[in-house]
Amino acid sequence: MSAVPVVLRALYEGERTMERKLLETAARDAAEHEVHHVAVDLARWSHEHAERLARAAEPYELRLPRSGEEPPGTEERGERAARALDDARPGLDLLNDLRELHLAAAGNSLDWEMLAQAAQAEKDTSLLDLATACHPQTLRQMRWTNTMIKTLSPQLLSRAGAPSPDA
Repeated sequence: MSAVPVVLRALYEGERTMERKLLETAARDAAEHEVHHVAVDLARWSHEHAERLARAAEPYELRLPRSGEEPPGTEERGERAARALDDARPGLDLLNDLRELHLAAAGNSLDWEMLAQAAQAEKDTSLLDLATACHPQTLRQMRWTNTMIKTLSPQLLSRAGAPSPDA
């Protein structure tokens, strides 16, 4: 029996989570224009990936909700570590968001890789084509979050460590 449906479901849930987190970050961090606009664009990629995964799951007799349907509950990756960073200093919400996004994208990237390997083993060209088309966009999401963390960390971390003007 093939484990492809398990990977399809995990990847689908990961892409739905990524889409939701990107949109939440865009809304929460609207003052950071680059973060806002790029996060909205990247959320579209994750939305498209999830839609394509839902279609690809059908031959495996796996029903994954499409747009407009309620996505299944998902477990947050790295949530505990992000909370610890958040509790350490106030004002680090944007870095927390970017960290969570990076970890979610990394998880999705690994799932895309596993799906591609399974597709090759099963000689499923349509699934391999899907992974080949979508995985590079997930890698781009990772590069963007990494770049934003590198760019914003010095400013946000030094500001977060500074005493407040009221103190």
